[in-house]
Amino acid sequence: MDHVWGDLFGVAITGWKLTGYLGVFLFAGRWLIQLFASHLRGRPDFPRTFWIMSLCGSALLLAYFIFGKNDSVGVLSNLFPAVVALYNLLLDMRADRRLPQTT
Repeated sequence: MDHVWGDLFGVAITGWKLTGYLGVFLFAGRWLIQLFASHLRGRPDFPRTFWIMSLCGSALLLAYFIFGKNDSVGVLSNLFPAVVALYNLLLDMRADRRLPQTT
């Protein structure tokens, strides 16, 4: 049983719930980063931070659903976005290595 740290609005707060909440915050907050980057460029843009937040948020949510909740639906719904985020992050990093370096 996970230790309950407190009660907020009738919801028991545990370490795993805090992990899940942080994952949700990162996964949802990435859209604010994307919105800000697109606004600055004047066109749709997905900065590397978007993919890092996606991957971190998915990893935290996977941990929550695997270890804290034991919920296969949550695992499956976060596994695919994690794979896509990792793939796009690797593509972005590979593209940076191909660009000529300016000094």
